[in-house]
Amino acid sequence: MNGPDTKMNLPEATIAQLRRSAEAALENAYAPYSHFSVGAAILTTSGRIFNGCNVENAAYPSGLCAEAVAIGHMVATLGPMHILACYVACKGHTPAWPCGSCRQRLNEFADTRMWVLTSVMDGLPERIPFRDLLPHHFGAADLEGFRS
Repeated sequence: MNGPDTKMNLPEATIAQLRRSAEAALENAYAPYSHFSVGAAILTTSGRIFNGCNVENAAYPSGLCAEAVAIGHMVATLGPMHILACYVACKGHTPAWPCGSCRQRLNEFADTRMWVLTSVMDGLPERIPFRDLLPHHFGAADLEGFRS
């Protein structure tokens, strides 16, 4: 992995493809309780895109966030890979950033250059480097020396 970038180096065509993938997943969201549909798409450092949508459950903690489903899709298809970007789309009035649990999930696979983008359906995307979204992260490196 390379050092962190201060500028997102993704072509606009790739960002548009990520957005389309997130919005396509959003259309399949299962949100009968909150009525807040979310779609996410992740871009791996190999250039593959995986998407997912939120799947709610009457037992609220048992639901799945769109980012978690996209990560599961990636791992089930290709195994663990580094994520270069995550795009989150929602039908709300304000963009939806990944929740705390999903920030930690993303951190597990985040490339040091990773960016997160979010938008509502007709809005312009907002973007932030992942390291600014989860500045004091906990990851595999923090467990070094504790394995038996």
